[in-house]
Amino acid sequence: MTLAAKTIRVIKGRRPKVVVIGGGTGLPVIVKSLHDQNADVTAVVTVADDGGSSGVIRDYINVVPPGDIRNVLVALSNAEPISLDVFQYRFDSSDSFFAGHAIGNLIIAALSEMKGGIFPAIQELSSLLNVDGHVYPASNTPLTLHAEFADGTTQAGEAEISAAGKQIKRVYVTETNPAATQPPAAMAEVIAAIMAADVVVLGPGSLFTSILPNLMIGNLGEAVRKTQAEIVYVVNIMTQKGETEGFTDAQHVQVLHDHLGEPFVDTVLVNIAPVPEHYLNANKYNEILLPVQHDYAALRAMGCRVISADFLRLRDQGVFHDGDKVATEVLNRAFQVHTKRER
Repeated sequence: MTLAAKTIRVIKGRRPKVVVIGGGTGLPVIVKSLHDQNADVTAVVTVADDGGSSGVIRDYINVVPPGDIRNVLVALSNAEPISLDVFQYRFDSSDSFFAGHAIGNLIIAALSEMKGGIFPAIQELSSLLNVDGHVYPASNTPLTLHAEFADGTTQAGEAEISAAGKQIKRVYVTETNPAATQPPAAMAEVIAAIMAADVVVLGPGSLFTSILPNLMIGNLGEAVRKTQAEIVYVVNIMTQKGETEGFTDAQHVQVLHDHLGEPFVDTVLVNIAPVPEHYLNANKYNEILLPVQHDYAALRAMGCRVISADFLRLRDQGVFHDGDKVATEVLNRAFQVHTKRER
């Protein structure tokens, strides 16, 4: 998009305010595309991840897992490329601790100790990395994700829940610190951003382990229900093993509504481009199953506006959302909703 085109995308003389809530690999893609299309972006990032480098650091130091936050910071950063390359560098040393760790994760962990929490640490790092927008952890403290399965059993831990291979009935979060006396809560800045947004975007990302952990934080979920912003859910392109096997797009939305106790999703973005047969590398992306099937009648019965288009991007033998196309539709909704409210 040209600079001239960017300057047109304003609401009453300001950039459209978009809050994106989620985690995983899809979040920084959408955040970067929204930023590139001149949105004022706030990313609210899950803090219930316990896998990979983030999980190891969390085991050593009682901090919020930093991996998803690191990638979103880079997506919104205007720092020099060499600074971002160093920040994203992952050690290939054989050292028993450093092997596989990203330098940025270690910096975030160090700043969290220095500043007394992940929230002030990320605001400091945002300034250092010249971030255009806001990156907010969903909570200032580490959270543990819990799942209740359809068979009545329970499991704690994001990675363990996905690996259980059981149908999930519901999820919820608790403070990881057993000495905590208060339920999980989002910082005031997170709530203010949601209430002031033109559009709140959920996803793309794992339904039960990337999106819902955020909404299960009491005051954050309440803000999503009460905000006047348009709530847009980006439906996953593929079903996910251990989470959404056999789900239609409408079943994804129904799970969201069930967890918050009322319908709240206004618009869903649905990919209709076919995934080429045999393109997906099932060994590399072993949690991905089949394309999500569509149930437009059920979506509309839930009060959702359906935007169906080619949102598909194929790369590295994987199936992803095209961030630019998603961002364009999100901003279109922002302007349409604003125009309607002004009438």
